[in-house]
Formats: sequence, structure tokens, C-alpha cells
Amino acid sequence: MAEDSVLAGSKLLTDVFGEALPKVQAFYAKLDREGEERGLIGPRDQNILWERHLLNSAAVVPFIRKALHKAQFKTVADVGSGGGFPGLVAAAMLPDVSFTLIEPMERRCAWLNECIEEMGLQNTVVVRARAEEAIGAIAQAHGHKSKVDVPQEVAEAISHPFSVVTCRAVAPMTKLSGWALPLVATGGKLIALKGRSAQAEITKAAKQIAHAGGVHARVEEAPVAEGLEPTHVVIVDKRAMKHRR
Repeated sequence: MAEDSVLAGSKLLTDVFGEALPKVQAFYAKLDREGEERGLIGPRDQNILWERHLLNSAAVVPFIRKALHKAQFKTVADVGSGGGFPGLVAAAMLPDVSFTLIEPMERRCAWLNECIEEMGLQNTVVVRARAEEAIGAIAQAHGHKSKVDVPQEVAEAISHPFSVVTCRAVAPMTKLSGWALPLVATGGKLIALKGRSAQAEITKAAKQIAHAGGVHARVEEAPVAEGLEPTHVVIVDKRAMKHRR
């Protein structure tokens, strides 16, 4: 029996997703129907969607919840959302948090918007933008010059940094630091789902992390569910930076 068939009827899913389970099940159903055909999952993922993508995405939620506990604004940006991991899953599990899914590819933005509708999410918007454009939109909103041309729709959608920025399988930390940390508000956190090489990545990216205003980069083990192998998250705090003109 396929692994997904075993998990689909298990108490484990209720334990992890709680009241969000119906929304996540709607996401699962759409992934199962269309994900491979639309190039969002590989053929080997078809029978392990729950473990590989949905439960793995859910593992980041406790870290987001903790980071937002004392935050003035409960805002999260998911950079390079792609198929919706972890953004859509986290948004379903944290209905009182405002999520912005930032994705540059038009076809993936269309997918994300379809999923938002089918899942009935009321707290999530999709912005078609590259990370550099989102960074530029925030700079312009604060009276600074953007290094790139910012499309009007991006400028209208993004005007403030986010309390938390998440991502999964977007890029190594040497690149991700410069894309994601400028989107994090002072005192906020970058929380990135990573694999076993997480510590090596942050060691290699120490200069880039510091240059982008990141401090106290660390790796924490992220439990997925009972009986399943844990994953890892890289957490980086954002310090105050003097703006360079």
C-alpha cells in the first residue's frame, strides 16, 4: 500500500494539522490531481505527498508561531512559494496571520491563487515578483531608491518588511541571505526549511548573512510527526541596519 494511503486515514494528520486538516486535504487533493502534470511535483513524489511536502511544510509552523508571539504585526512572506510549500500549509494552520506568497513565475502564481480559492484561505495573497523587486518595493515605500525597476502592482502590494520570512528549497544560504533577509523587519526572523547540509550552508554564508543584517544564524531540528524523520530549519534574526544611500 502506498505511504500516502496509510497516512490519509491516520490520526497522525489530525494531530499535526488540527482544525486546518480540511483545508490541507483540499490542497492535497489538488496536488494529487494536477501537481505532476503542472510540473509542481515530481513523479516520485506522487505517493508520498503527505510526508514529503505537506507534513514537511507543517514542521515550520511552530517556529513561525513562536517568532510571532510578541510581534506587533503578524505578517509572513513566503519567498519563492512555487507549489505552495510551506506557505499554503502554514497559512492554513495560522488563520490569524497575514501571509504574502512571493513567486516570480506566472503559471505558479496562477496555481497558488487556485489553491487559495479551493482551500478557502482568507489570510493569503499572491504577489508575482522576484525577491529583488519585493525588496525594491519596500525601499521605495520608505523613501529610498530601489536598485531595480519595481512593477506598479508589486509596489502596491508590498510596502512594509515582514515579521517572518519563510522559504523552502529556494537557494543555498549564500544567495538566500541577500534575497530574504532584506524583507525581514528589524527584530524579525528568517525561517528556512533546509536539509542535512543546513549547518554547512550557514557556515559558508556567514559573510552574506552579516552583510544582509542577519545575526545569530542557527540550525534547529524540526519534528515532522511521530515515526517520521525530522527535518531542519535555519533561523536568522534581523538586526537594525543603517540605510546606505
